[in-house]
Amino acid sequence: MFHALLGWLFGRKPPPRPAPPSEAEGFRRLEREAPLRATETAASTAEAGATFLCREAVLGRSQRIAGYQFMLQEGARARIRHSSRRTHHVYSEVLVRSLVHADIGELLGERLAFIDLPDSFLSHPSLAALPARNVVIVPTVLPDAGAPEPAALRATVAGLRERGIRIGLIDPTVVTELAHLLPQAEFIIAEAEGLDARRGLKLGNIALEVARDARLVVRGLPSIDDFRFSCKLGASLFQGPFITSREDWSAREPGPNTARIGTLIARLRADADTRELAGLLKQDVALSLRLLRYINSAANALPQPVSSIEHALALLGREKLQRWLILLACTVDKGEGRAGAALETALVRGRMMELLGAGRPSAECDALFLVGLLSLIDVILQVPLDKALAPLALSAGIEASVRGQGGPYQSLLALAMACERGDAGVGAAGGDLRAAAAACGIAPEQASECHMQALSWAMQIQD
Repeated sequence: MFHALLGWLFGRKPPPRPAPPSEAEGFRRLEREAPLRATETAASTAEAGATFLCREAVLGRSQRIAGYQFMLQEGARARIRHSSRRTHHVYSEVLVRSLVHADIGELLGERLAFIDLPDSFLSHPSLAALPARNVVIVPTVLPDAGAPEPAALRATVAGLRERGIRIGLIDPTVVTELAHLLPQAEFIIAEAEGLDARRGLKLGNIALEVARDARLVVRGLPSIDDFRFSCKLGASLFQGPFITSREDWSAREPGPNTARIGTLIARLRADADTRELAGLLKQDVALSLRLLRYINSAANALPQPVSSIEHALALLGREKLQRWLILLACTVDKGEGRAGAALETALVRGRMMELLGAGRPSAECDALFLVGLLSLIDVILQVPLDKALAPLALSAGIEASVRGQGGPYQSLLALAMACERGDAGVGAAGGDLRAAAAACGIAPEQASECHMQALSWAMQIQD
C-alpha cells in the first residue's frame, strides 16, 4: 500500500479510472415511463431528475472489509418507496448499469457486492452484465401486484446461482413471502434493531435446517458493542455506523513508532538541519530502511539507487518529508480489527477530496488529501483525537478541518462523508449529499463519480 502512497507523494498519481457514463438518460427514461404525479411541481421533478451511487462497507468477523452494499442515494430511494413496481424497475436498472459501468468486478477483486433488487427484477436482462463471482443479490418484496409466482421465482434464482451469483434473503421471519427461497440462499440478512438472543438463535436454526451453511449478515449496527453481540450470535458479516464509531480510548497512548515519528516531525517543524534529521532517522533502523526502500521504489527513474539517508532527505525535500511522516504515522501503529476498514475509508475520503480539488495548487491538493486521511486517525490508531494529532504538527487549517471546527477544507470533507452512506440525511455525519455538494459549489454527479474513483484507488493501493 505504501508504495502507491509514496507515488502520490512524488506527484505521480495513478491514472484515473474512467468515470461511469452520466445517468441522465436513465432518468429521462424514468420520467417517460413513470412520471411524477401531475400535482407535483416542476421544481420537485427537477430535484428528482438525477441520483447518485453510494456504498456501505460490509465487514467480516475479523473486522476487515469483505464487501460493500451498493445502493442509490437516499433521496432517490425515498422518492420511489411508495411508487409502482415499474418505477422500482427503472431505478433498479439504473443501479445495475451504474455498477456495470463502474467495472465493479475489477474494482472489488475478491470482495462482494450486495445489491437489493425487487423480486420481479431478478429476470431482467441487465443482470447478465454483472460480474457473477462478486455479486450477492438480495430480493425485496413490493406491495403492489406483479410479483412473480413462487415456482417461477425459484427457477429464476436457480438460473442466477448457476451463473455464480449468490442470493441473500432478508430475515425470513420478517419477509415471509420469500422464505421458499431459503434452500438457495447463501446469506440471511437481519437488521440490528430488534435482534436479540432469541431471534438470533431462531435465524441460526433456519440456517442449519433449511438454508444449509447460509451466513448471517447484520445491518445497521450502531456501536462496537452491538458488533460484539452479533458476533456471539454467530453472525459472519456486519454493516453499520460502528465501523467508524468512537470508543473511550482516553487511557491509551500512541504507539512507540508514532512517538518517534512525532519527534522527527517536531524537529522538522523547528527547522532542524538535514544532518540532525538524518541522525534521528538512523536511530531507528527499521524506519531508515523503510524510507530507502520506498524512495527507491518511487524514484525508479533515477540512474542509480539511493543508498544514504541524507540523499533520500535531499530528494524528498522538507515538505514531502513531513507528509511522508504523517502518512507513516497513520499506518505504523495501526490498531487491530476495524482499524483497517477505517483506514480504507479515510483513504477514500482523502483521495476523493484530492480529486475534487483538481486545478488547485499542489500544496492545497496535498492538504485536502491529508484532511480526509486524518479525519479518522483516532479510529485507526484507537487513541483520543488530541493524542493522535499532537505529534503531527499540522497547519492550523488542516487541524481545524479534521476537528470539525471550520477550516478551509471542512466543506469538502463533509461532502466526502456524505457519499459514504446512502441514507445519510441532513444532520447526519457528512450531511445530505446534494446539500453538501451545493455547499462546495460542486455538482452532485461529479462528487459521486469522484467517490467511485477514490474507492477504486484506495483498493488498488492496498492490494
